[in-house]
Amino acid sequence: MRLTYSSDGARLSFRDTGTGFPVVFLHPTPLDGQYWRPLIEILTGIRAIVPDFRGHGSSELGARLPAGAFARVADAPVLSMGQLASDVLALLDHLELERAVFAGCSIGGYVLLELWRRAPERMRGLCFVCSKPQPDVETNLVKRAATITEARGGKTAALFEGFAHNLVSAATRLNHPELVGELRAQMVLTEEAEIAVQAGLATRPDSVPTVASITVPVLAVAGADDTAVAPADMEAFCAAPGGCTYESISDAGHFAAYEQPQKVAALMNPWLETLKTSR
Repeated sequence: MRLTYSSDGARLSFRDTGTGFPVVFLHPTPLDGQYWRPLIEILTGIRAIVPDFRGHGSSELGARLPAGAFARVADAPVLSMGQLASDVLALLDHLELERAVFAGCSIGGYVLLELWRRAPERMRGLCFVCSKPQPDVETNLVKRAATITEARGGKTAALFEGFAHNLVSAATRLNHPELVGELRAQMVLTEEAEIAVQAGLATRPDSVPTVASITVPVLAVAGADDTAVAPADMEAFCAAPGGCTYESISDAGHFAAYEQPQKVAALMNPWLETLKTSR
């Protein structure tokens, strides 16, 4: 069942299931919290708290977002990592939850890094799936601007078709084509939301220095066939002083936890067990 809470004037949606160890799951874009369902179903002993980011799933985008931060498209509204982090902190306060473990995929991982900068005392461990601390490079910025142009031209449906097919692994397309359709069905962002997300991704900060300050355990899970986040980029998390377990999963693309939930669960379950017994 979907529940709701408010943050900065927007009505946002989340799910809260289970009664065990609290884990907050932050999904990739343009998907919603349903991305984590196959994984959560096979994780053990956890309370799964799964918000839909604003503008995603059943969550409102909210009032007009500020523009101007993305110089290449100066009039584009920006859904910043800071705003998304504020929304997650508002959810923790709504639930009266002092501390939790956090898992984030892609943009979800970028939000985790912002959360660490703001409220490290609320984080017991960080799991990054197909996410990285580095900012966008020039080629990415060019693609962000082009995507905004396409979205403004009414081509979001075509964009999402491309995301669903191209961001999964070749093995997923061949052996589990139904997953492509399931992922595409979650991509329901409006034109305004897609533009704001792309501008927010383009303007996210360099978080490599942040990794050097992470004093809680880190699990970094890469998709070996991820075309959006190179597994080598994720090795940067190994510099976290709290310790990092890094693994690359075969036959998985950018949506690894949906494509290979059994493999991701095989890594997360023992990692979570160590956190349950730690102070």
